[in-house]
Amino acid sequence: MTQSTETVRAHRADPEKMKRILTAIQDKIGPQKYNVWFRHCVQLGLEDGHVKVAAPNPFVANWIETHYQSDIADSVLAETGQNLPVVITVDPAVAQMRQRQFDEQASQVHLAGEGRLRERSVSSQGGTLRHSLKDFVVGESNKLAHSAALAVASGDAPFNPLFIHGPCGVGKTHLLMGICNLAQAARRAGKPFNCRWVTAEQFTNEFLGALRSKRVEEFRVRYRKLDLLAIDDVHFLASKRATQDEFLHTFNSIQSAGNHVVMASDAHPRMVGEMHEQLISRFMAGMVVKIEAPDLATRTEILRRRAAALRLDLPADVLEYVAKHVRVSVRELEGTLIKLAALAALDGGKLTLQMAGDALADHIARTDSAVTLGDIEASVAAFFGITPADIHSSRRTRTVSVARMICTHLARRHTRMSFPEIGRYMGKNHSSAVLAAQRMEAMINGEKDLAWMTPMGAKTMPASKVLELLSQQIQ
Repeated sequence: MTQSTETVRAHRADPEKMKRILTAIQDKIGPQKYNVWFRHCVQLGLEDGHVKVAAPNPFVANWIETHYQSDIADSVLAETGQNLPVVITVDPAVAQMRQRQFDEQASQVHLAGEGRLRERSVSSQGGTLRHSLKDFVVGESNKLAHSAALAVASGDAPFNPLFIHGPCGVGKTHLLMGICNLAQAARRAGKPFNCRWVTAEQFTNEFLGALRSKRVEEFRVRYRKLDLLAIDDVHFLASKRATQDEFLHTFNSIQSAGNHVVMASDAHPRMVGEMHEQLISRFMAGMVVKIEAPDLATRTEILRRRAAALRLDLPADVLEYVAKHVRVSVRELEGTLIKLAALAALDGGKLTLQMAGDALADHIARTDSAVTLGDIEASVAAFFGITPADIHSSRRTRTVSVARMICTHLARRHTRMSFPEIGRYMGKNHSSAVLAAQRMEAMINGEKDLAWMTPMGAKTMPASKVLELLSQQIQ
């Protein structure tokens, strides 16, 4: 057995020990179940006297806990001689890793007939991004954003810039990549057209690299001469003053030349914490449009197309059931299909409504509300200029601690999740979640201010005001 990805990432200090543990788990539950639930789905590690299992979402975490927790403990005992407790948490980074692996596998077998997802740029010299506008499923929740994207791509937009915002997994990246692909194709017969799609993180890294290597002018020529710049996850620029200043000048250069800037963010421009006021005013001067979570008709069509791409025989009653109960994002819809395909493979390939109901029971119990913890984390992270991964990390800086406390309070207020469920989702224990909620309640009742750090220094705001702003955003 070759050493799997999760082994290397989770426990680099002693990979041989983890390899033996994983081999023992595979021998205990069988290779088929191991491949479905362990090889690429979770990360295992030995930390501080316990076995940590990081799952990509609550569904997988609950399944591992219900079906394989004792097998994990027995395997660790057999290989280490220690009877260690097994702690199962939810880590979004695992979901991102799993999605990349799925994209690579789908590309290799041509399931969707699409190229592998790569973080690369589109330029006049070649390269095509993964998503196109013709593949975008249009519904009531996103038709305005789609129309605006078509206008920019065709060169007929009367507005500049275009700023698209909305929760994670609703199609913002799809639209930005689609704009670049269509704009370049439409102008290919004419003069050279320079179009570039990057994430704000990539823009930041390139800028800092240019500063270190003293190649800032090369960086500026590369960006300021673009005909179209599409920058994703623009909330990543929050609190990064030097990068914001550079982006402001880049924005001005592109716009003054009559060219377009398109952006996407998890939050409205005015809800992105520590953003330069001049940038916010420029964002607001164009078209700001929100993408909502897909409605039932849109979700049904997305499922139908994705199932066809996966060559999955999805009965009408199963399709209707999934579309009705998985409501938050396109990524969750696709993830649900993958889970159902895996379960069907274990049960002889036949997918039934009963199977779908059993598979989604835990998911429905956790997400049967208008707001999910993912929505809350995205809004809070954008407000404080951090990432959802920071909230899940072990970091204890003032900013991250305040953000984590607010997430716990909002989760109790806006979702039906219990303290143990919230703690597990955020990589913490039950008592930590209870304490965070109690501290937040005390601050509200005492009309106290929240204080956190930014690159420009300390910032304070009444706790009730912060919660009011964030509640408006997530709802």
